[in-house]
Amino acid sequence: MGLRFGTRGSDSPWVDEVWTCTSEQVTQMTSVAGVRWGLVFWADERGTYAGVSGPETRTGTAPVPDAATFMGIEFAVGTSLRAVPTAALVDGGIELPDTTNRTFRLDGSRWETPGADDAEALVQRLVRAGIVVRDPLVAQVLHGHRPDVSGRTVERRFRGATGLTRGAVRQIERARTAAELLAGGEPAADVVVKLDYFDEPHLARALRSYVGRTARQLREGAGGAIALDLDQRLTS
Repeated sequence: MGLRFGTRGSDSPWVDEVWTCTSEQVTQMTSVAGVRWGLVFWADERGTYAGVSGPETRTGTAPVPDAATFMGIEFAVGTSLRAVPTAALVDGGIELPDTTNRTFRLDGSRWETPGADDAEALVQRLVRAGIVVRDPLVAQVLHGHRPDVSGRTVERRFRGATGLTRGAVRQIERARTAAELLAGGEPAADVVVKLDYFDEPHLARALRSYVGRTARQLREGAGGAIALDLDQRLTS
C-alpha cells in the first residue's frame, strides 16, 4: 500500500515525461526536489481537480488524499506558461478553477482533460494557442551548445525561463539520479564516482536536501511514501 507510480518518456520536445499515480492508505508523502513545472490532474471521493505544479528546490512533506488517482505532465526545462512566470511557481503551484471530470480551465479557456495516452495532444493544442512557450536559448544550453551571448545573459535567460539557476538544476538532477542508482542497488561509493560527488558525506547531504532519504533508506526501500518513481521500490 502507498503510492503506485507509472511513468513514460515522451517524443515531444515540449514534454519530459507523463506519469500516473494511485494512492492507497497513505496520508502524506515525501516530496522530492525537481526542476520542471507540470500540469497535474487528480480525483478522489470529494471531486476532480487540476493544477499547475512548480519546480521544487528542496525536499519536504505533502498531504496525500486517500484512494486518489493522479495524472501529470512534466514539461521540458525551458518551457513555461505564457500567463504565469515559472519563477512564480517555484516551491509552489496553483489550483486551476472550474475543473470538472471532463474539462479544466487554463489561461482563460476551457480544455478537455487528457488521459495519459493523449497528453501530448493537449500539449500541442496549448502550444498552438501560445499558452505554453519556451526559450530556445535554454534548450541550446542544456544540449551543450554555447550561444553567442554573454554568460550573464545566459544566466538571466535561464533563470527567467526556469525559475532556477543552472547550478541548481545540475545539483537537483544529480541528486535524483543518485537516488535512482542507489534504489537500484548501486553502492554509495560507486555513485560518488559515477556522478562526481566529492565524497560520500557530500552525497549524503545532497540526498538529505533534495530527496529526503539516506542512501541506506534508498537501497532498502524504507522511509514511507515518496513522490519519486524508483521501480516502485519506495511506495510502501
